[in-house]
Amino acid sequence: MAGYIFRRLVSTIAVMAMVGIFVFLLLRLAPGDPAAIIAGRNATPEVVAGIRQQLGLNEPLPVQFLHWSWDLLRGDFGTSIFAGVPVIELVSQRLEPTISLAILTMILAVALGVSFGIVAAWRAGGLVDRALTAFSAFGYSVPVFVVGFFLIYLFAIKTHWLPVQGYEPISHGLRPWFAHLILPTVTLGLPYISFIARVTRASMLEVLSEDYMRTAAAKGASSYALLFHHALKNAGAPILTVIGLSFAYLVGGVVITETVFNIPGVGRLVVNAINNRDYPIIQSVLILVSGLYVLINLAVDLSYTLVDPRIRY
Repeated sequence: MAGYIFRRLVSTIAVMAMVGIFVFLLLRLAPGDPAAIIAGRNATPEVVAGIRQQLGLNEPLPVQFLHWSWDLLRGDFGTSIFAGVPVIELVSQRLEPTISLAILTMILAVALGVSFGIVAAWRAGGLVDRALTAFSAFGYSVPVFVVGFFLIYLFAIKTHWLPVQGYEPISHGLRPWFAHLILPTVTLGLPYISFIARVTRASMLEVLSEDYMRTAAAKGASSYALLFHHALKNAGAPILTVIGLSFAYLVGGVVITETVFNIPGVGRLVVNAINNRDYPIIQSVLILVSGLYVLINLAVDLSYTLVDPRIRY
């Protein structure tokens, strides 16, 4: 086990190094001069030259990469070109809404997705199974922004039960914080509920058809013991995998959801940075998101033995 953890850590470092090279080259080798794009059409050559000097674009690419990598290792993600503020400060200011939305979404998605999948597998072929399967297909197919606008119209505009948009920090009170996150959480969570439910159903059906499950039922095991003590444990590895991937994929959905509901999170920060060609912010967020994705995959791999003791590395 220790050898496997060491190998996975080494591979994680290698993956992050490759991600760093890709992110670095993505913006610098893209068509057009970043300095000229940032400066605008009416900028003088002196202004463009100043921006190139500020971004370090006059140096050779290997030198630029070494300087950029060293700054990242020291925790220096650069300074926003337009805001004039360190990027890490801007990101930290936007973390609370994004983290709050992501955590609530995953709690909802795991609780409902796993429950729906278990019930559908237990009642395979019945009315409940068909209804949950149809719900999963619908939730996974409808775009997030369509669901968001529909929920806004129904629960905010028509009934005035919930806020239309915006975000209230948790320091202002638990109730307003939660009220502003209900609609975004449901909107973002719907496709992940469907995804987790479908994978859970398929994994549970495969396990429930095994001979040892029929043997346990013949020995008088209760439905609860069959589902949770025997089936769910043995079907846990693929379910855990899809939960980890879903959490990592939340980043893309967060950008759209924060835009629809006007939530001042990291997603909105990235959208504004792209519109303004603020390259330090774009690069830093890409690196942070990639690192989070790699760490989640590492955690999922290492947690397999907790779900299924038969797995050995």
